Formats: sequence, structure tokens, C-alpha cells
Amino acid sequence: MDRPAGAGEGLAADAGQLGARAVLPPSLRPRLALIAVLAALVVVALGVLYSGHSAPGAVDRWIFPPTADSVGPPWRQVALVLDFLGEPAGSAMVIVAGVVGCLLVRRPRAAVLVVVGAGATVGTTTVLKHVVGRTIHGPGNLSYPSGHTAFATALAVMAALLATDRLGLGRTAGTSLVLAAGLVAGAIMGWAEVGLGAHYPTDALGGWCTALAVIPASAWLVDRTADLLSDRSAGRTADAGRRAPR
Repeated sequence: MDRPAGAGEGLAADAGQLGARAVLPPSLRPRLALIAVLAALVVVALGVLYSGHSAPGAVDRWIFPPTADSVGPPWRQVALVLDFLGEPAGSAMVIVAGVVGCLLVRRPRAAVLVVVGAGATVGTTTVLKHVVGRTIHGPGNLSYPSGHTAFATALAVMAALLATDRLGLGRTAGTSLVLAAGLVAGAIMGWAEVGLGAHYPTDALGGWCTALAVIPASAWLVDRTADLLSDRSAGRTADAGRRAPR
């Protein structure tokens, strides 16, 4: 069947629009890149400072001395629920819910970011724990940085990036939303982990900064990969249109 002139180019343009909505809004990229670099420096600095330690530092003792009964009922139950959401079973449920939510609002890139971002954040904290070697409550209980805090912060930052795009927020408002969401989520999960005696306060700070460093990089990587795949698909469609009989 003959095609009208320009049909191939039109299909290529349509294909190029698929997944074109960036998960890392261009207006936020410079500021979040700077924040990511600063956060990475904090993670490294704290890691060097507490490498091989097995006791709370002066800052930890000043902020919140970790003990097994730092939080009593009913708040202990709240802390336990939050802790469960960072465990493998709980985090899997949260990730699935996040992916489904992104697909329902037709943001496949955001769905990919939820998986990639969460995986990269948890993977980074796991590696850092073995590199730093800080422990709590005896050998083998690696504590720096807090994976639970990093995971919660990562989810909040990714949700804020999606909200920034959907609400059409500008550079200042969008950056503020991302930082505020990450801070609130990190503080809440950090409180739970320190209150339950699973981490030192500086572990929570390290986890928070890890997420702030990893998520912008993960979002950029998802956008870059999606753009490359979209360009290749559009190119193949355009070539097919030009070769079709007219």
C-alpha cells in the first residue's frame, strides 16, 4: 500500500515523543548535580572519619545516643513499621506500588527510575558498608551508611521529581520540593532506625546523602538511555518510511 509523502517522518516524530518526558527536569539538572557532588563528599568524609569504628562518635552521642529502648510505645510500633518498609519484603512492596503508580499516570521512564534508582541506592549503601566497616552492637553488624534511610530518601526524591514535572514547577520551587521531600523522608526513617538502635545518627546522615548523590545520577542515566533508544527507533522508522513505495 502506498503511503503519503512525509508519513515516515511523521511516524518518526511520533516515536521520538515516546518517553520524551525527562525524569530529571532540565531546569533542575545544574542544581541537583551540585547537590549530588556535595552529598557525595559528605558520604566520603563521614566514611573516612568513622572507618572501622564500633562505637558512637561525639556527634552521635550529642544528637541521639542509640540504645535498644530509645523509643517506647506507641511510637516504637511506628518505628517498627517504618523499619519493615526498608526490609527486603517491605521495600519490594513499595517499589511495586511505585512502578504501578508511575505506569497509571503514563510515565514509563519514572517507573524505570523507581527500579533503577532504588536498586542503585541500596547497592551503593551495601558496598559502602563493607568498605567503611563501621559496626554497631558487635562485629558483623555493619552500619554506615544507613540503607533504610537511603532507600526512604531515594523514594521521596524520585516522587518529588515526578511531581515537579507534573506540576510544572520552576527551578527554585522544584529544587526546594526535592530537597524538602528527601529531608522529611530521610529524617523520619533516620529517627526510626536510630530509635530502634539499628544505626548511629551519622549513619542516617550518610544514608540521606547517599540517596541525594545517587538519584540525580540515576535519573540522568535513565533519561540518556531512553533518549538514545528513542532516537534509534525514530531513525529506523524514518528509514522505513523513505524506502516505502509512494
